[in-house]
Amino acid sequence: MQSAIQSKSQRNILVIEDSPMVLKILERLFRNEPDFQPVFCASLAEAQVMLETSAGLFFAAIVDLNLPDAPNGEIVDLVLGFALPCIVLTGSYNEERRDQLLLKGVVDYVLKESQYAYEYAFRLLHRLESNSAVKILVAEDSEAARNYIRHILTPHRYQIIDAVDGEDALRTLKSQPDIDLFLVDHRMPGICGFDLVKMLRQKMKRHELIIIGLSADAKGSLSAKFIKHGADDFLRKPFCPEELNCRVISSLERRDMVRALRQAAQFDALTGLNNRRAFYEQANQLLHRAQENADNLSTVMIDLDHFKRINDECGHASGDAALVAFSRAFSDAFPEALLGRLGGEEFAMISPQDAPTLSASLDRLRKQCQSTQYAAGAPPLSFSAGIHYGEPGDLETLLHQADRSLYEAKKQGRGCNYWV
Repeated sequence: MQSAIQSKSQRNILVIEDSPMVLKILERLFRNEPDFQPVFCASLAEAQVMLETSAGLFFAAIVDLNLPDAPNGEIVDLVLGFALPCIVLTGSYNEERRDQLLLKGVVDYVLKESQYAYEYAFRLLHRLESNSAVKILVAEDSEAARNYIRHILTPHRYQIIDAVDGEDALRTLKSQPDIDLFLVDHRMPGICGFDLVKMLRQKMKRHELIIIGLSADAKGSLSAKFIKHGADDFLRKPFCPEELNCRVISSLERRDMVRALRQAAQFDALTGLNNRRAFYEQANQLLHRAQENADNLSTVMIDLDHFKRINDECGHASGDAALVAFSRAFSDAFPEALLGRLGGEEFAMISPQDAPTLSASLDRLRKQCQSTQYAAGAPPLSFSAGIHYGEPGDLETLLHQADRSLYEAKKQGRGCNYWV
């Protein structure tokens, strides 16, 4: 029995499996998962000792359904008895047994058919990690149906919130705008599920709220009607636990992928600041509002000093470290301003502060940067800044004015600010 339990930064996974071949596959997969630390047991007896002494240290369990001393799935009851999320591996498919296990509260029932099956088990582990932050609202007027859905979803560690009708659902969504997924029954007193979907999609986009419609209605067109008017998916009742889990997981994964793509499209991959495209889009919006309100704005251009020297003498890794260190300090110093990395060592900012106020803040940032240790043997981190303050106009013109001021700052010896 392996009992080396690691630090709290890792998730300890109890693996109960007696097959040498399966163990080799799992060990290889775990080597590629630094966040998960496996603890292996080969029998129910070993697992019982481990759980009785250390159950609180485990995040989840992957268990073989048929062990030498537990041939009829007794290991599942043992693991669930310690309130541990349980992913079942089995070499044979039995639909009745699958339904029994899912109703007992296992996370999922995975057939040992191929490499993909084991990779799917690891997908489930990763989802369990993120699911504790996922809020699911269930709008269903039947208490029995709500309890059934809650029973299916609870093993996946979601936060489940109930609503007894459409009005209750709207109140909950208003008071808890961070709800991720909305399961809504079609037939409810007052506002029906279909009307709720139409109302919500006028206010919330797909990446802001996932909607899955539910209905016992036999009409085949109802699912298309729901989806055409904004639902992400549709389930016809009665449904099996596995189907609901798969639909919820797939919807969340699609949402996460869209968010990742939006993140990649908006933010600079190295520094986390707005990239050029996102900076220009948001800057134009700020300028438009400032024009409407007759407000002045400051446009700032910043270059890191002697950045080529850092790259040439200390290496590009040190150059990257300089960009990251400056960006973090820049973000902390100007939390209310619009910041962006336009490319290379060039940064920009739009702020409502006037030039003297901004210059003083930039001087404080420069002093902080000079004492920042970002790479061994690298020169002190320094930057030059040009500021243009005045009426909002064309963005390119404002950036050009700020760039001219930046040029003057460099002419004066770098490591300073310049404005007219």
